[in-house]
Amino acid sequence: MRVVPVSLESIRACVFDAYGTLFDVRSATAHAREELGGALEAIQVLWRERQLQYTWLRAVQGLHADFWQVTGDALDFALDSHGFRDPALRERLLQGYLELEVFADVAATLGLLREAGLRTAVLSNGSPRMLEAALEHAHIAALIDAVLSVESVGVYKPHHSVYQLAVDRLEVPKQAIAFVSSNAWDAHAATVFGLRTVWCNRQGHKLERLPGRPEHEIRSLAELPALL
Repeated sequence: MRVVPVSLESIRACVFDAYGTLFDVRSATAHAREELGGALEAIQVLWRERQLQYTWLRAVQGLHADFWQVTGDALDFALDSHGFRDPALRERLLQGYLELEVFADVAATLGLLREAGLRTAVLSNGSPRMLEAALEHAHIAALIDAVLSVESVGVYKPHHSVYQLAVDRLEVPKQAIAFVSSNAWDAHAATVFGLRTVWCNRQGHKLERLPGRPEHEIRSLAELPALL
């Protein structure tokens, strides 16, 4: 079941999730393909699953740690689960999060949005250091007007205070912000908060059974400018 399109009007800013939306998190393990061998894909999946799960559990418990620590903890679990205990390999994989590749549709889409006079921002669980490094590595920092990290509020998505960051920092009303995420749970939560939402369903997943149905569903960011 696809999301039924709703007209996006009076949008003044586009705010993007980072990991999975702009950045391909699988690229963090690409340079270790030989060492990980047949366990590569399983480690990619488990690492990402635990990374997200740890943010949610920490948010519920009020035990915040920045995303660098959470990402390292999740990696340790994934590697240990598959019998890898090489500190040098662990360090190389973790450093990969500072040098993630962007999806092929990212730079052109951001450029078109900027040309249309829309402000652009990243709103992410990532720590400022992680986000700045990844944006610079991908050569898209100049296309982003604001980098917003959950570290400003000390709690992870989907807490409403995270989405409020976009309203406060951009000084734009909720109804004038288009929030774009490839993570369905993120798009649902942003809809509940009151942002105009676009779910970039890169993997062709089914719609989640959660409050806050996203207003639009696209398969690629290249489809975004036409909506705005």
